[in-house]
Amino acid sequence: MGRFPNIAAAKAKTGAARGKLYGMYAKEIYLAAKNGGVTPEGNPSLKRLIEKAKKEQVPSDVIKRAIDKVNSGSPENYEVLTYEVFGPAGSTMLVECLTDNVNRSVSEVRAVINKSHLKMGTMGSVAYMYDNLSIVGFKGLSLDEAMEALINADVPFIDMENDGEEVIIYGNPNDINKIKDAISNYKKDITFDIDEVAYLSKEKVKLSGEDLELFQRALNLFDEVDDVSNVYHNVEL
Repeated sequence: MGRFPNIAAAKAKTGAARGKLYGMYAKEIYLAAKNGGVTPEGNPSLKRLIEKAKKEQVPSDVIKRAIDKVNSGSPENYEVLTYEVFGPAGSTMLVECLTDNVNRSVSEVRAVINKSHLKMGTMGSVAYMYDNLSIVGFKGLSLDEAMEALINADVPFIDMENDGEEVIIYGNPNDINKIKDAISNYKKDITFDIDEVAYLSKEKVKLSGEDLELFQRALNLFDEVDDVSNVYHNVEL
């Protein structure tokens, strides 16, 4: 396949971006703990998020405060919203938000769309062009060994490939923890360099000139919106 988009490559370039990263993890950890329990050992989704947060150097007190809010009975709640967007020259985006205020979220997303001369799509108008997959990447096993690990653990997968020395496994979103457990049980010292549930475009497009400038501008503006957690797109950058 070879289509994993490096959507989070530069989220921590500035203090503002680092603050957004902390805030997004705090919301995700709070929501995972509220929905599945505050103990990582009994909540695989929470355990995975905490591991990812620590890997991205999110301070321990940010993680602790998010879990403590659940223990204290905080009434906060967050929704995951996905906006479908058409860009220039056949480009598309799926803009994923994690928000406690739907009106604020849609207003800020629409503001970026208007500034960048994009177009908001209706539900399903863009999503059908993407696959929703779990993506797990690691070094230390061959493709054959990775396949053996999954088969032995009776864990389904959709595809796998090599990217240099790295093995990348694509699976159903709900199977990400099963895939990681199967690999970790096969070889104990595995570190997961890619650990994502993402939307991958089925076809890519190339932009140039003003079209590319507009598209890059939209990406930069979306990155400044606190509620926007991910932007998936079909453009080769």
